[in-house]
Amino acid sequence: MVQVVDYKTRINKDGEEFFVLVIEGDLEMVKSHETGRFYATARRSSISSTFNEEGCKKMIGSQMPGAINKVPCDEYEYAVPESGEIITLDYRYEYQPEEASLEETILQQDGVLV
Repeated sequence: MVQVVDYKTRINKDGEEFFVLVIEGDLEMVKSHETGRFYATARRSSISSTFNEEGCKKMIGSQMPGAINKVPCDEYEYAVPESGEIITLDYRYEYQPEEASLEETILQQDGVLV
């Protein structure tokens, strides 16, 4: 399950403004490479939306079935917000909706129960 926790404004290639929903996954415990101690975190990602700003505000707190997965991608540089350190990453986090069960797929056609 993921939850909408915020929204952000983005600009498309044509210079037009649109909004993305910031989503967060479940609590995860991760072991630090430096200290060996565990810390709590949650994966975050954003998804494009067709909502205006008011619609995005209403979505905060909404939950959706699915997960945020770590997906390989071309390397890119990322500035760590807290320290300003530039690091190179080769992955991104992406929302993956829950797949419908075979039974749901068979029973539904174009969103209508048959």
